[in-house]
Amino acid sequence: MIRVMEKKDLPEVLKLENDLFPESPWPKEEFIYEMNSNPFSFLFVEESGGVIRGFVDYWIMYENAQLVNIGVRRDCMRQGIGRKLLNCCIEQAEIAGCEYLSLEVRKSNTPAIRLYESAGFLTAADRKNYYEDGEDAWLMVKPLEVRYDTDTGN
Repeated sequence: MIRVMEKKDLPEVLKLENDLFPESPWPKEEFIYEMNSNPFSFLFVEESGGVIRGFVDYWIMYENAQLVNIGVRRDCMRQGIGRKLLNCCIEQAEIAGCEYLSLEVRKSNTPAIRLYESAGFLTAADRKNYYEDGEDAWLMVKPLEVRYDTDTGN
């Protein structure tokens, strides 16, 4: 089940973040900022049996959206969880009227690149020395189908 991330989820999400991204994990303060202070940020978790198996953080900024962080527990990879989280992000961005969804991904992260390509993302640019360890990233962009929320008229 995908649901909005709550404060009580933070310890488990931080553990997941540190396991997945040991070279440059987001600190606790970054997640707190995203949850409490960033008006553009939306955080969701995928949970099953009381266990958080993945999370996603994305921004909706007017007509554009950006996927800023996504992760799936190592023991839960290749079960479609990343796809579900990505689809949640895409759907919410389309409902918000966004025209594009962008992201940066490590050039060495072949599984993520395959996922993004299979979801319709295109490589748009090369980001030299993007990560703290000096690794380059791909900027990937997906054109979206603008949908409107019939409940709000937006």
